Amino acid sequence: MISREKIHFMERVMKRIKRIWLPVFLAASCLSGCQKNTGEPAALLQPSDSRTVELTVWGAAEDEELLRQIFDGFQAEYGGEARFVITYAPQSESSCTDALMADLEGGADVFAFADDQLNTLVAAGALEPVENADTVREENLPEAVLAASVSNTIYALPLTADNGYFLYYNKQYFGEKDIESWDKMLDIAAEHGKKVSMEWSSGWYVYSFFGNTGLTLGLNDDGITNYCTWNASNGDIKGTDVARAMTNMAGHPGFVSADDAGFLKGVQDGSIIAGVNGVWNAMAVEEAWGRNYGAAKLPSYTCAGQEIPMASFSGYKLIGVNAYSEEPEWAAKLARWIACEKNQELRFLLRGQGPSNIKAAASDEVQSAPAIAALLEQSEYSRLQRVGGNFWDPVAKFTANLLAGNPSGDSLQQQLDTMVEGIVAP
Repeated sequence: MISREKIHFMERVMKRIKRIWLPVFLAASCLSGCQKNTGEPAALLQPSDSRTVELTVWGAAEDEELLRQIFDGFQAEYGGEARFVITYAPQSESSCTDALMADLEGGADVFAFADDQLNTLVAAGALEPVENADTVREENLPEAVLAASVSNTIYALPLTADNGYFLYYNKQYFGEKDIESWDKMLDIAAEHGKKVSMEWSSGWYVYSFFGNTGLTLGLNDDGITNYCTWNASNGDIKGTDVARAMTNMAGHPGFVSADDAGFLKGVQDGSIIAGVNGVWNAMAVEEAWGRNYGAAKLPSYTCAGQEIPMASFSGYKLIGVNAYSEEPEWAAKLARWIACEKNQELRFLLRGQGPSNIKAAASDEVQSAPAIAALLEQSEYSRLQRVGGNFWDPVAKFTANLLAGNPSGDSLQQQLDTMVEGIVAP
């Protein structure tokens, strides 16, 4: 999702590419970064540089109107220095690396991507270290800077700090004590003939059940392969304990595994009254539930006789500059403009996405947003997603078998061993 897995909500990639010809605007001054205009009358300026600067930007399809406004602001700020032609192509952040690797030299000059793709992009030579790294560190949340770094070197600009997940719930059915227990919520949903949803086809969400158990998962030092002990047969909590708890959930009448589209459909038609999802759907959920709209950290679930807080992967959206760009200086300026404080505030207002910029994140509007508050509350139980590509398919096969009632007939230990064997494969 976003994360390759974390942002399934943006998997629709529009087939059309819009070329946005930005007109010559009035420019008061040529400032770096994203500063506000002085408000003094501006003189009509012809570009001092007669050449045309062409830049291609990849961003989420849902960000089209937001980016149009950001491009307008960029032109207003720098229109006195060159003529700009900015081509915007919708491209899912979750699959940005795949698209870029297909034609690195012909790819976008500036592109948004999920932080879990950073290592691959750096290894491929698609990104160079950013300039003014100290400024990036000063202006952004520490975890966001870490997400944009490889071996303490910053290779991209933090854009959002909200690519995680938490619990949405309908207050018509659940009280504050109810949402502390996943099992209680499933029972309440079943009593009303409703569902609580979570996407089990994605390892991004399935990590929730293993993350706070002492069972481990992560990248080896090679940055490609994984280590994983989710099949461990000793310790306070064994792999089979987690698998047994998940088996019970899969068969519960109050549970449904739903992807992003299924979650929204269920919220809107009333069949889903709670679910695990992210901030990208906050506006749609609030519109559907109105005054009953609620958001909170993930609940605990029962495993091996214990109440285990559900974990989560945290993630960040980043802005990168293609190392093969023919306009590297202007591409870097545009990337800084897209990621600056003012435009992160605009991103929150138009798209509801949480800023990585410290000042923008501290605003009253951001702090009072229920979804952002829930994400911050969940952060105590979250960690950066750092897994290799072999993680996703084995987990999806494991959960598909559980949801289908184990037609293979394999024991839980056999299923876990098969999953882990795939996860750690070279």
